[in-house]
Amino acid sequence: MEKRFRLPQTTLIGGEEVELQLKEIINRLENVYCKYIGAEFMFINNHEQCEWLREKFETPGVMSITPDEKRLLLARLIRSTRFEEFLARKWSAEKRFGLEGAEVMIPAMKTVIDVSSDLGVESFNIGMPHRGRLNVLANVARKPLENLFCQFDSKLKAMDEGSGDVKYHLGMCHERINRLNNKKVKISVLANPSHLEAVDPVCQGKTYSEQFYRGDKDGKKVMSILLHGDAAFCGQGVVLETFHLSDLPNYSTHGTVHIVVNNQVGFTTDPRVARSSPYCTDVARVVNAPILHVNADHPEEVIHVARVAAEWRARFGKDVVIDLVCYRRNGHNEMDEPMFTQPLMYKKIKEHKNVLQLYLEKLISEGTVTQAEYDEESQRYDKVCEDAFTNAKSVKGVRNRDWLDSPWDGFFEGRDAMKAPATSVTLDRLNKIGQVFSTVPQGFKLHPGLKRTLRGRAELLEHEQADWAMGEAFAFGSLLTEGYHVRLSGQDVERGTFSHRHHVLHDQEKDLATYVPLNNIEQGQATYTVCNSSLSEYAVMGFELGYSLNDPNALIMWEAQFGDFNNTAQCIIDQFVSSGQQKWVRQSGLVLLLPHGYEGMGPEHSSARLERFLQMSNDDPDHIPVLDEDFMMQQLHDINWFVCNVTTPANYFHLMRRQVLLPFRKPLVLMTPKSLLRLPEARSSFAEMTGDSSFQRLISDQGPPAKADPKEVVKLLLCTGKVYYELVKERERTGQDDTIAICRVEQISPFPYDLVLKELNKYPFARVQWVQEEHKNMGSWFYVQPRVNNLIRSHCPDRTHRHVSYAGRPPSASAAAGNKQLHLMEIAQFLKDAMSPV
Repeated sequence: MEKRFRLPQTTLIGGEEVELQLKEIINRLENVYCKYIGAEFMFINNHEQCEWLREKFETPGVMSITPDEKRLLLARLIRSTRFEEFLARKWSAEKRFGLEGAEVMIPAMKTVIDVSSDLGVESFNIGMPHRGRLNVLANVARKPLENLFCQFDSKLKAMDEGSGDVKYHLGMCHERINRLNNKKVKISVLANPSHLEAVDPVCQGKTYSEQFYRGDKDGKKVMSILLHGDAAFCGQGVVLETFHLSDLPNYSTHGTVHIVVNNQVGFTTDPRVARSSPYCTDVARVVNAPILHVNADHPEEVIHVARVAAEWRARFGKDVVIDLVCYRRNGHNEMDEPMFTQPLMYKKIKEHKNVLQLYLEKLISEGTVTQAEYDEESQRYDKVCEDAFTNAKSVKGVRNRDWLDSPWDGFFEGRDAMKAPATSVTLDRLNKIGQVFSTVPQGFKLHPGLKRTLRGRAELLEHEQADWAMGEAFAFGSLLTEGYHVRLSGQDVERGTFSHRHHVLHDQEKDLATYVPLNNIEQGQATYTVCNSSLSEYAVMGFELGYSLNDPNALIMWEAQFGDFNNTAQCIIDQFVSSGQQKWVRQSGLVLLLPHGYEGMGPEHSSARLERFLQMSNDDPDHIPVLDEDFMMQQLHDINWFVCNVTTPANYFHLMRRQVLLPFRKPLVLMTPKSLLRLPEARSSFAEMTGDSSFQRLISDQGPPAKADPKEVVKLLLCTGKVYYELVKERERTGQDDTIAICRVEQISPFPYDLVLKELNKYPFARVQWVQEEHKNMGSWFYVQPRVNNLIRSHCPDRTHRHVSYAGRPPSASAAAGNKQLHLMEIAQFLKDAMSPV
């Protein structure tokens, strides 16, 4: 007789039994971990979490489901499978990136939502790539099928703004009742470009924002579900960057359920040449996320894993990964031939029954359902699809707005889009904010260097002057007291890269004892969140973009440590920030603060690549708008984003306030200064922020040319940014104060045609020159040149000989010189060119 072993109390595999044969112990463990499920969690350095997971898998009978649950699972598989078959029949020549081979993903997602809803979650944000998106929209988010099917009709035109996007990139937001528990849930599927995984941080930012506004500090009401492909999950660096945000203060969403659709091929690339790790999910180990591998041909095991994942997230507030090991029945898209590159794999796939057939056979054999019951359920769903197909033909046009993933209910109602907001504040308000900004609580041990900083702030306050840091504090503080949430995120933003901000003060004798002056202006003010981020641009910018999508009544900013670091997040800029409204009718007021300026620091820390943002601006240089009273607001309304390079604290103040007070939202790309932060000449009086003051898109010359005879001015210099102060100094040095006028273009895009025209008419005999510190193939030159010349041609008919010339650095492949002496020589040369009367 085989020996029986007494089981220790910590063993779960025996259930109520205290002794088992070794053969039975091994058999039970193999059935749990070596059959259809493989669970990775022993690397987690938390005993409680490991024991909890063991209990969820090793307890006898824990994976069993009831007959009713089996029938529900079958019904969901029917809808998932028949939906793809319906699309394939009706639009056989269309790309749709179907879910064939991974149809069980839909029941898995719905189980995560059902369990999480039972546990209190009310809102779900879903980020996913294109594969299976149409199925998710139809069967998870419950998008009306006729609205979905009409996207396949190329003859239908959009009835509202925007140029739209392909159907498998679109998102939506929908509230519905969960039929299993009768609770209301909101499901948002975020729009996403073809850039796999780019939506991950955007989704996390949107979820965090919603948690913040709900006061959901533990993530019990709002959560994310992120879907991934196997090749992208291990291959795209933004996945790791996003994981690294998962447990950080001011970024953690308290757990995300990740579902990897592991179809074991990336486009045409075999996993053996696509990754160096054993599993595509190994990246998740870095944050101690349990990884639950499951065979997608076994739906009941999939549902159990989905249930465990949802419960894990609710219990521990940590990420969890479901590795749905499946296959892709077709090629990368329905037009693709997979046999070119995976011939043996696809021979087996062609012979393989789909998961619905396999599960139906199982349920019939065990007597849970009959073939007649299956046929009835299938026919019922087929009729739903056919009816929607018929109704789709009567749709007159496509409303892009129907695909909005982040609706702002009531925001646009009652607002006049052509009315410019007042951005000034009262003197009392400035003094109150300044007082708080220049003091600390009694007993707070401040660093001696910061004591001098606060004394300097107090002196500025006494003289009613503001430097850059003070102007910024006035902007943020005034918005906070008006009830607008302000959030500033990025690398080292609490202190500021250039040690000018100091919005978080640290007690020198107590660890983690901090004081944030702008959160202590007055009772009832909004919250100011200023947070140093991880050393990531791509994920953190994406996170802040997602944050900005949830509520328009906030100032949300991402600041680069140095401006050129924005190119690490180029995907977010190109695919979301610059084009999001046109593709997805999705407005965002996100602000990108990009330190920019040639200070002799070499190629990497000089240019924020201003030219790239201007190139992506959607205004037409060959079309001069009608310069009527609505011109300015119409420009702001029509442009895809604002690109500015302001030169005074007051203009920075007004620009930040305008960003929130406008009746619509656009991203703002702002070149921020470095040397101007402490330049005495770059200060503003309080009068420039109070009374009837406002943002100045262009600042006229306030010096001697403004008082001299304009006809005597021989040269009009247009510029932007800190080069203005260098030009003024050089003009004074060369004694040309009365003959050269210098104007600052503070808002470059949209271009201030009306104000530039005033300057052209003011100085009718002046030659016009654009001056910049950037190289000729960079900066604003190629944006400004055609606009100024076309403006002269169309509005200065008697001055058609005039045109704008260039003064600045010559073209270069590198953004800036690495040699300080060469840097100074280049400045001297373009200043000489600018001061030349010819």
